[in-house]
Amino acid sequence: MRPGEEQVAFPAVQEPASPSLHRSSSSPSPSSRGRAAAGAGLRPAVIALDVGGTDIKSALVARGEHPDARDEILVERVAPTRAAEGPEASVAVVLAEIEALRAEVPEGHQVRGVGLAVPGVVDEDAGVVRNAENLDWVDLPLRQVVADATGLPVGFGHDVRAGGLAEARLGAGRGEPDHAYVSVGTGIAAAIVLRGEVYAGRGFAGELGHGGVRGGTSCPCGGSGCAETYASAAGMARSYRELTGASAHEVPGSAEVLVRAKAGDAVAREVWDRAVDRLGELVAAMVRVLALPVVVIGGGLVRAGDDLMVPLDAAVRSYLTIHPAPRLVPAVLGSAAGTYGATVLAWDAVSTSDLEPM
Repeated sequence: MRPGEEQVAFPAVQEPASPSLHRSSSSPSPSSRGRAAAGAGLRPAVIALDVGGTDIKSALVARGEHPDARDEILVERVAPTRAAEGPEASVAVVLAEIEALRAEVPEGHQVRGVGLAVPGVVDEDAGVVRNAENLDWVDLPLRQVVADATGLPVGFGHDVRAGGLAEARLGAGRGEPDHAYVSVGTGIAAAIVLRGEVYAGRGFAGELGHGGVRGGTSCPCGGSGCAETYASAAGMARSYRELTGASAHEVPGSAEVLVRAKAGDAVAREVWDRAVDRLGELVAAMVRVLALPVVVIGGGLVRAGDDLMVPLDAAVRSYLTIHPAPRLVPAVLGSAAGTYGATVLAWDAVSTSDLEPM
């Protein structure tokens, strides 16, 4: 691996919410690496990338050897996105990671497609990133860029919607045709699943974290008082630091806020409770409009377990009157949800493509 890269730790998920992916028991040997030649009998594989503002998680995933077998993760990688160097540099990393994984395809396998899960305002139909602030991508036709560079069909989607797609097909949302996946991490966003399909709304659906009280804390979106400025995991930590003068080293994230709240810190408790209450209000607003029976809670904040899920359930119920409260369930795919989602997008693109395998 190159400096700055590390292996992705895909989570072990117990049944019945087990994803249809598992890791290969061995890595391809150097003598077997290289692009597989086109031809009959080759085991199909796809390349999946979850593009973030800091890192790109990627994986080479092969189809199971028989129809009922799980897909197999052959190679996993993490590489710095290099966003600070400008949009050309980060796009170059995307293409370089794809080629690096193609160079590790074991003998007897063939890459059939690529899946991309990317942040920002994403127009899945057009294949364009309309605006990804952390990457400085504006109207970037990324799907076509990757298709032109690789000659492969490319599945393309928003990172949270891709994560929601993965949870819907492989994780906590399986068997629930109507539900939402709410990701609470650096920001707050949702994937809305209706009749088994993720609703994109021309790239704007599910942006729960934006819009709020005028005159509140400034948000990178250009607004003020947005929910994610204080109800996201990053927002909690920032709020606590502003109120107490604690440093980012002392309180880098919401986990430290929760530890302090449980230890009796009144400010930390106020910050945590306010954030959970606001999240409950956001979930309840979705339920009032869509009458969702299930809401899957994901993102880094879900690691808080019952410290989040129990008060969040109470908060949601407090904001509902005539609507039945949804069943809140924790996501099961963890930090790998975006990569799993990119895998699903890739297979979907392969299944609908007219391109001949290379």
